[in-house]
Amino acid sequence: MQKTFKKHTKIIATGFALTLGGALLVGTPSLEAQETSKSARESKLESYIKFTKILNLIESQYVDEVNTSDLINKALKGLMQNLDAHSAFMEAKDFKDLNIQTKGEFGGLGIVVGMRNGALTVIAPIDGTPAARAGVKAGDIILKIDDKATLGMSIDEAVSLMRGKPKTPITLTLVRKGSPKPIKVKIIRDIIKIQSVKAKTIKLGKNEEILYLKISSFDAHVVDEVEKALKKHPHAKGIILDLRNNPGGLLDQAVGLLDLFVSKGVLVSQKGRIKEENQVYRAHAKGTHSKIPIVVLVNGGSASASEIVSGALQDTRRAVVIGEKTFGKGSVQIVVPVGKEEGVKLTVARYYLPSGRTIQNKGVTPDILVFPGKVTLEDNDTISIKEKDLKKHLEAELEKLDQGKKKKKQSLKASQESNASAQAEAQKKKSVIGEDQINKDLQLKTAVDVLKALILTSERK
Repeated sequence: MQKTFKKHTKIIATGFALTLGGALLVGTPSLEAQETSKSARESKLESYIKFTKILNLIESQYVDEVNTSDLINKALKGLMQNLDAHSAFMEAKDFKDLNIQTKGEFGGLGIVVGMRNGALTVIAPIDGTPAARAGVKAGDIILKIDDKATLGMSIDEAVSLMRGKPKTPITLTLVRKGSPKPIKVKIIRDIIKIQSVKAKTIKLGKNEEILYLKISSFDAHVVDEVEKALKKHPHAKGIILDLRNNPGGLLDQAVGLLDLFVSKGVLVSQKGRIKEENQVYRAHAKGTHSKIPIVVLVNGGSASASEIVSGALQDTRRAVVIGEKTFGKGSVQIVVPVGKEEGVKLTVARYYLPSGRTIQNKGVTPDILVFPGKVTLEDNDTISIKEKDLKKHLEAELEKLDQGKKKKKQSLKASQESNASAQAEAQKKKSVIGEDQINKDLQLKTAVDVLKALILTSERK
């Protein structure tokens, strides 16, 4: 997750001033401290000299003529890339692309990528985007972008290649677990617009329902949209939070969502090398839905903010987490401009869940491990038909034959009413998840069954 740079430029300046002030107040450092400081300065100076020597050597003797500015930029890219997978030096184009992305509308594929074991990996395809429609899956390794191999390529370079003008084609070569050979997927870029929250219901009984909330990413509207859904369905018996393939987003939205369901205690904390980066986010009792049972769905495409939410609800025993182990992205990045057009993205802290465990490179392990698939059902339709039902059906068919064909005398008004009724029914189906849809999704079916048990348990208390 990224944070804005303005606060951090102030922190860097303040930290420098405090260091000088501290030295003046404490007085003259000890001889041992002076020697240590001198040794550190000399070591740093030697490193600078070494870098300058190599730079001069390349400029004077490399087989091709090179530009000093380009050399420095390449050195900075290599430096940042070797710190971790999320730190990066951004030249003018990359920095501009990042600013475009944060405004929320751009031409691209609709996938979030990360580095896993040195390979460019799909964290998640975003629902309703070109990548999702083309069949790209969480966990796919991107081997090539068009004809360019991704080995040794940074995340920012890869993103820059994949982003482009809407309606232009791109081909990804993917390595997928279980597939005997690489898969080529052709995708047409489009404007990426994300509906972050989709609310639906699952019927339990005549007047009872479960509220199903599919959260695709943590943009600035998540908490407001979830609150609207809760107000619209005040009598929902339980909630399913579907965070599968949710790559994360804004920290304040993750904290705000947790605060809706947890009434007290630590929600998440972050710790860094600089004291000012150490923060603790706590729950507030006001406006909390602390009693309603919750189940959270996650998979390998759940990362960052979605891991904070699922992990915190798990730690506070506020929800049962179902699905597959999450991605494991729990670091904090700041973006600092360098000059007018370039910038640096730097990892400055890590997130920690209420229990103190870290997400980074570990992820969240579900309470109930369930892999994707369909629910296996036996086809007993022919056996389950009762004799009286069959008799009625046959009688009705005979009646149709006796009456003969009826003339079509439907008026235009009747036709319009029929169309309106069909549209209303279709709209209703969009907002309600039926049993046939649940049976196509084993993870969702498990979530519904577990939630039913939690509802029964809570009602008996």
